Amino acid sequence: MKIGELSLNNPYIMAPMAGITDLPFRKLCRAQGAGLAVSEMVNAQENLWDTDKSKNRVVLDGETGPISIQILGTEPEDMANAARYNVSLGANIIDINMGCPAKKVCKKAAGSALMRDEELVKDILSAVVGAVDVPVTLKIRTGWDHENKNALNIAKIAEKAGIQMLTIHGRTRQDGFSGDAEYETIRDIKSQISIPVIANGDITSVEKARYVMDVTKADGLMIGRGAFGNPWIFRSLVEDTVYQPSIDEIFEVINTHLDGLYELYGDEKGVRVARKHLLWYSSWFDNGKDWRTTLMAARSRDEQHHILTSLINNQPIVA
Repeated sequence: MKIGELSLNNPYIMAPMAGITDLPFRKLCRAQGAGLAVSEMVNAQENLWDTDKSKNRVVLDGETGPISIQILGTEPEDMANAARYNVSLGANIIDINMGCPAKKVCKKAAGSALMRDEELVKDILSAVVGAVDVPVTLKIRTGWDHENKNALNIAKIAEKAGIQMLTIHGRTRQDGFSGDAEYETIRDIKSQISIPVIANGDITSVEKARYVMDVTKADGLMIGRGAFGNPWIFRSLVEDTVYQPSIDEIFEVINTHLDGLYELYGDEKGVRVARKHLLWYSSWFDNGKDWRTTLMAARSRDEQHHILTSLINNQPIVA
C-alpha cells in the first residue's frame, strides 16, 4: 500500500491513541508486522511543545520508518506550524486528528468536533498540506452524531485538499466507543473517492478483519483496542491466521515493552504506565485475573519483573 510516494509493507496500521502508542509500543507493533504505527496526538500549540508530555510523544529513537506523527488543533496556522515542526523532528507522514471523541478535546472544538465546521476543516487541511513536503493523512469519524453524519462531505474536502490517505472510525463522536462500529458508511465513502481509505473500529481478530475488508472494500485496516496486550494481532493479520506466541515469546515481548517504558519515562512513571499494559497482557494466562491486584500493587521495576516472572513460571498459557 502507498501513502503518496511512500510504500508500506502491508495495509495494517496501529492506531494513534493517547497514553498507548508511545515509542515502546509502536516499536513492538512494527516488530510484529504492523505496516505503520501512528504516534500519540501532539498538540499544535507551540507553547506546549516543550512539555515532558509532548516531548515523550515524539521520541523516535530506533523507530522503523515511515514515521507518522499525529497533530491536534483548531487553528490552520498552528496546525501548519506543528506539521513543519514535526517533519523537522523526523516525521515522514503528518496525520491530522479529526476523530478523537474525548470531551476535553471536543470542548476545545478539536478532534471530532471539527467535523461540525466543514469550512474550518477545509482551511486546516489546505494549510497543513501546503506547509510540508511529506504526505498528509486524516483520521475522522462518521460524523458528530447520527443526525449529522457528514463523513462523505469531509472525505471529498480531504481529497480535494491533497490528503493522501483517509482513516474512518465507524462511529460518530456521540457514540464514543459504545455500541458496535458500522462499516456501511466507510464502504460508501470508499466507493466515491480515489485516495486510500482505511477502516477502523472493533477490529479485534483475523475473522473480523476479513469481514471488515469484505464489507468496506477498504485499502487497509487500522487497529486500536484490538492490539491492547496483543501486538501479535499484526502478525496474525499479515499471515492471515491466528498466531499463537509461545510462553517464552510472550515473556520476551513483555519484558522488552517494560524496559522500553522505564527507559522512556524513568522508573517511577514507567512503572505507572506499565500497569495498564500488564493488565492487558495478563489475559494470556488462564489465572491472569488472580494476579491483577498483585500486578497493580507493584511499586518498582524490580517488583514488576519479579511478579511477571512468577506468573509466567507458574501459570500455563491460555490456548
